[in-house]
Amino acid sequence: MPKQPKKISREGRTLTAMARIYCKAHHGGRGGLCRECSHLMEYARMRLQRCPFAADKPTCAKCTMHCYKPAMRERVRAVMRYSGPRMLLRHPLLAVRHLLAGRRSAAEGRKVRRGN
Repeated sequence: MPKQPKKISREGRTLTAMARIYCKAHHGGRGGLCRECSHLMEYARMRLQRCPFAADKPTCAKCTMHCYKPAMRERVRAVMRYSGPRMLLRHPLLAVRHLLAGRRSAAEGRKVRRGN
């Protein structure tokens, strides 16, 4: 399996951290994720690995393509909506990097890729 770009790897770590915060608060998860949240994270990781933008990936909220099925997208949004504000206290570096990455659009990533 080829090595993942750093952005994809970081986005996966951020999503997992958010899912743990959400699961602990909503499903009583202790240390790990419940079955429902584990399934959601497996789906999200699969979609991240198949992202067509790869190294130039923006955050999913800013992306021009929607890779997630509508139901899964809503579930991820609920996780992010709850966990986002709490990330600054529990995972400040991941939270700040995610916020900075959110300032880029998918179009900017395509310009960079074409310029190489």
